[in-house]
Amino acid sequence: MVRRRPCKWSEEADALHCRQCRLLGTRIPLASLIQAVAVGEHLNFRHAATALGVSQSSVSERIRALEETLGVRLFERRHRGVQPTEAGRFFLAQVADGIDQLAYAVKTAGMIGTGELGRVRLAVPTTIAAGFLADLLHCYRQQWPGVELELFDGRAKDAILRVREGSLDVAFVAAITDVPDCHCRALWTEPLFIAVSTRDLRASGDALHWCDLKDDLFLVRYNGTGPQVHDHVLRRFEERGLQPRVQRCNVDRCLLLSMVAGDYGITLCSEATAQAAFPGVTFLPLRDEPEPLRFSAIWSPHNSSKALRGLLDLARSRATI
Repeated sequence: MVRRRPCKWSEEADALHCRQCRLLGTRIPLASLIQAVAVGEHLNFRHAATALGVSQSSVSERIRALEETLGVRLFERRHRGVQPTEAGRFFLAQVADGIDQLAYAVKTAGMIGTGELGRVRLAVPTTIAAGFLADLLHCYRQQWPGVELELFDGRAKDAILRVREGSLDVAFVAAITDVPDCHCRALWTEPLFIAVSTRDLRASGDALHWCDLKDDLFLVRYNGTGPQVHDHVLRRFEERGLQPRVQRCNVDRCLLLSMVAGDYGITLCSEATAQAAFPGVTFLPLRDEPEPLRFSAIWSPHNSSKALRGLLDLARSRATI
């Protein structure tokens, strides 16, 4: 095995880097950099000191100490003020950018810490065009315009898993009231509706009953609230000694309603979905449905996001159950 000789240039570069780190870490106070930038802007020690609210002697001493530490003259002293050297102009431009970035980082971190800025990643179980959730999110965006809302539409169990993993902040789910290792709060309920094609003879009526649906084909999504809808239909038919016809579809909500409009079948939906007009579809309430659909918020007890806390506090204040 041939051993490579250490590279002299590499050793010198490492040594220089170490010296630079020591300068930045221990020997250059931030106040010195701020005062140097102020002197570069005002081209006068006295004017810079006045702008900073410190003594002129303090500014002069700090600039002198900074130049000695760097081993570089930053300013040419003149009778009526100072002028940056070539090295000084480069140094001050870079430091000014760095101070601006630092100030931005401090301000932004503070705003995120108080919930004024940030992001809330949430799973939604239904349309956000109308209903409790739509009003909640609209109100939240009005109160916290600096917070970005990132929406996720998928199966409830996947959303809950992502809440546990930390890739989602909160999941609004239907028909789930208890989740191990998570906080769960019921917020609102919605009556159930049946979506039928406008060509269906029953579309001209004002309501339907479960027994009216015994010969229909139920279209149910794999994702979103599909699994809960599937279970709910099975339960209601079993209570009546009937066997439902169900077709599970790997489609989104809009395509599912398009299938209803095309007479492929019917589907069960919440009031929020029924309030969103869809061409070719009529939404009819179920008269003998014994209980409305319950919606809850689920979040991790380990999530300390202020933006999330703001949303949850608002949701609690507007809860209807």
